[in-house]
Amino acid sequence: MAGIKALRRIQGGAESAAGTEVAATWLWRGMGMGKDTTEVTFVEEDIGLLGNANRTYIAKTGSEINFEGVATFEQLGYFYQSGIYATTPTTDTSSAKVWTWNAQSKATDLIATTDLQTYTIEFGDNTQCEVASYCFTRQYSLSGSVRAALMINATMEGRTVGTTDFTPSTDAPLVDADSILFTNSELYIDNVTSSTDIGVTQVSQTLFQAQLNHTTGWNGYPAADGRTDFSFIKRVKDEITLSLTFEHNSSAVAEKAAWRNQTERCIRLKFTGDAMSTTDAGAAYNVKTYIIDLWGKWESFEALSDNDGNDQVVGVFRAGYSTLAGLKARFIVANELASMP
Repeated sequence: MAGIKALRRIQGGAESAAGTEVAATWLWRGMGMGKDTTEVTFVEEDIGLLGNANRTYIAKTGSEINFEGVATFEQLGYFYQSGIYATTPTTDTSSAKVWTWNAQSKATDLIATTDLQTYTIEFGDNTQCEVASYCFTRQYSLSGSVRAALMINATMEGRTVGTTDFTPSTDAPLVDADSILFTNSELYIDNVTSSTDIGVTQVSQTLFQAQLNHTTGWNGYPAADGRTDFSFIKRVKDEITLSLTFEHNSSAVAEKAAWRNQTERCIRLKFTGDAMSTTDAGAAYNVKTYIIDLWGKWESFEALSDNDGNDQVVGVFRAGYSTLAGLKARFIVANELASMP
């Protein structure tokens, strides 16, 4: 049977040894597809022919898998596990499992290859399943606006593409995936004096749009050791920026002043969802939650724009290590998953 778009899927499994293929254990609740990044070179020759003689070689192979769609509390963690470092959750007094990732800043942080969770990713349709191992998250972006969901676009890089059968061979089960709504978000902005300042002062009736861009710093590097895909992965400098569209009010004016004065600020974006299956009056997380915490400075502010006669302004915030807080960025997901296999 020829391929049918509706029968496409992407699914993955956590590798116990990086680069060793495993069966898929989770199905991506979104869209996207994998790409074979093999490069074929046609050899230039002066051999008395008006054209090439079909002499070729392949010196570069690899894969890229693009994930896109509505961000969910259950599946965001796959990109942090494979883009920052692998961790395990703590347990709240409710039924929440709290996953926390602190962006690395120092040589003593978790930056060894073995600190990262890699995945085997299967992708394709009803005609063919392709597979790549040693997959890690190279970059992702999150974007949202009022009256809409929070959207994700992420890229995983992996080794040479092969072919296989989807595992399990029958249709994978559809696990719960609760959508993150941008409207259900809260914005907090504070000055920095310590690590506890963040999330103190809520900025209300101000935020219209946001976009987080995160280049994780994990890259694949080739070496002359008998393979045409990357030989190893390495953690180098990352980059995290956050673009916010403000109502042009007193809060926006205050942030423009902080930009001009280059005052260090800390920003929290907090998204909440459905209630946990078990709640507790003393629990920190009685609802599913996703938190973006950033320390840094404003990089730029655009000229005023208008939305149906309403003045708005866009500011770009760049995360950087704060000596006062001892942090650069932190990402927290509270769901009910005890593991992300």
